[in-house]
Amino acid sequence: MIQAIIFDLDGVIVDTAHYHFIAWQRLARELGVNFTEHENEQLKGVSRMQSLEIILSLGKIRLSEKEKEDLADKKNQWFVEYIQAMKPDEIFPGVKELLKTIRSKGMKVALASSSKNADTVLTLLNIKDYFDTIVDGTMITHSKPDPEIFLLAANRLGMKPSECVVFEDAEAGVAAAVAAGMKCVGVGSVTQLGKANYIVNKTADFDLAKLQML
Repeated sequence: MIQAIIFDLDGVIVDTAHYHFIAWQRLARELGVNFTEHENEQLKGVSRMQSLEIILSLGKIRLSEKEKEDLADKKNQWFVEYIQAMKPDEIFPGVKELLKTIRSKGMKVALASSSKNADTVLTLLNIKDYFDTIVDGTMITHSKPDPEIFLLAANRLGMKPSECVVFEDAEAGVAAAVAAGMKCVGVGSVTQLGKANYIVNKTADFDLAKLQML
């Protein structure tokens, strides 16, 4: 029986992906790399350093580990600056109500995001109290599609993987959920998220009555 729901952040609860994109695009421009929204699709659900590696590979740029760390830090500083302007009304429509309904049914709720700024984003959106636990990029060694982040979230909730459902908008995230032995609700395109157990256009479109059918 499903007793817990684990949410990704970017693209599922709020569009922080946009802020990541403009920060990465700014960095790519400095490096002389053409980086569009099409290339940005490759960065969904992966870690900051992996994202940087993808951008460097696009420009066939080789750097030392120290140089990479400095660039990743620069991008993160820009991202943090951008998200300071976020307002609670940037939460996707219906998501806050969905979180309230899940909690009213006595189910556990977790956030599992590769972002190292997830805690800050939830605080800015004023929804941190809706989550029983938060797992972010500072707590894991392996990024999605490795299942580590979801298994850690389940462990912190005191749940078995089979008792959890993951909401994900990225192909790597869906793969991670499946690898963790969890059911998955894909948010977005059937073409991209075909391995999910159920797919909705928007997070709030999911009918909780269908939960146990998964």
